[in-house]
Amino acid sequence: MRLQNKLAVITAAASGMGRSGVEHFVREGARVAAVDINRDALDSLVADFGPNGEVIPLQADLSTEAGAKDSINRAAEALGGVDILWAHAGIPGPGSVENLDMNEYQLAMTLNVTSAVLAAGEVAKHMRQRDGGSLIYTSSVSGLVGSMMSPVYSTAKFAVVGLAKSLALTFAADGIRVNVLCPGLTETPMFKGFVGRSGDPAELAANSAKYLAAIPLGRFGHADDIAQAALWLASDESKYVTGVALPIDGGYTCR
Repeated sequence: MRLQNKLAVITAAASGMGRSGVEHFVREGARVAAVDINRDALDSLVADFGPNGEVIPLQADLSTEAGAKDSINRAAEALGGVDILWAHAGIPGPGSVENLDMNEYQLAMTLNVTSAVLAAGEVAKHMRQRDGGSLIYTSSVSGLVGSMMSPVYSTAKFAVVGLAKSLALTFAADGIRVNVLCPGLTETPMFKGFVGRSGDPAELAANSAKYLAAIPLGRFGHADDIAQAALWLASDESKYVTGVALPIDGGYTCR
C-alpha cells in the first residue's frame, strides 16, 4: 500500500476532490482526519470510507483564524501526528472586480490564501516530529494562467503557487516537501460556480462549450483525476519532488 501507516489530513474533505482523496488515501493504507464545515457530509464520508476509524471527522470553519489553526492541531492530536496535509479548501469568489463586494472578496482571499498560510504554520511542527512530510495545496490552472471570468480567484490561486514554492525552500531542510495541484475545470459541486455564475442555463452551456473546446483531451476533469495526483504527491513515490505546481487539466495550459 502506497500510504501504509501514514497519518493524513485533508481539508474540504467531504465533497468533490477532497472526498475522492479521502477514499484513495484510506484505500492505500492511511488514516485520515477529514476536515470540513459540513457535519452531515462528514458523517456520510465516515460511513462510506472509514467506519472502523480510518476516517476521523473534524468539523471546522476555515474562514476563521481559530478554525484554520485548531483544525490542524486537533487532527494531529486525534491521529497521533501528521505526515501528509492536503490543504484543499477554497471557493470561487466574486466574478468581477467591478462593484466588488468586499465581504465576498475577503472571504475568498481568506479561504483560498490565508487558511493555506495558517495551516502551514501549524502543521510544520507536527511534520518535524515525524522527520518530514508532504504538504499539498490545491491551486488551479487559474493560478498558472489568468482567468478572464474569475480574476479574484486567479489572484488567490497565483498566491497559493507562490506560497508553495517559497515554503518548499523554507521547509526543505526539515524533510517537508511542498507541492501544488493545479486542476483545470473539474466536474464537482463547484463547477457551476465557475462556469455559470449568473445561474442562467444558457450561460452555463455556452461557457462550458467554450472551455471544453480549449481542452486538448476533450473532456473536463473528474474528482478522481485530482485525487490520484494528490495520492502520488502524498506518497514516497514523489520523494524527490518539491516546489512543483502540477497542472491536471487535460492539456489546457499547453497553449
